[in-house]
Amino acid sequence: MSDRHIFTVETRSPKETEAVGARVGLAVLRSGRKPFLAMFGDLGAGKTVFVRGLCSVLSPGSRVKSPTYTLVNEYRRGTIPVFHFDLYRISGADELDGFGFDDYLTAGICVAEWSEKLGGEVPPDTVTVRIEKTDEEGRRITVEGLAVPEEEIR
Repeated sequence: MSDRHIFTVETRSPKETEAVGARVGLAVLRSGRKPFLAMFGDLGAGKTVFVRGLCSVLSPGSRVKSPTYTLVNEYRRGTIPVFHFDLYRISGADELDGFGFDDYLTAGICVAEWSEKLGGEVPPDTVTVRIEKTDEEGRRITVEGLAVPEEEIR
């Protein structure tokens, strides 16, 4: 099975977007991998909602909120730590060098909102998540790099 699987899911509410995040979290947990999840989407697209679902499986009971002003939130209630980054305020990947970013990559599962700020410099084991608004509450979520049957995520 190729690691470059691509699939798209349409959701009609934040609750459904969160549920897709939970299913991706379950797939990551089952895989035994500690991937970097590179998230892309406009402001208000639902990236943090998706991460809330992801963490409901990977770090149950964690209060997930956007790390806009802290750069990273850590969730350690599961077997593998989850590090939730918001890269909106950085100017480029080199800004993360002095922050110990590589240490986070080896310590747990990293999820980064606004990954376009990395300028294509993503770690080798990257799962890409793109969230697009289709209407007020509808979203199109495209996941690439998660080697699971598509029906596990739908």
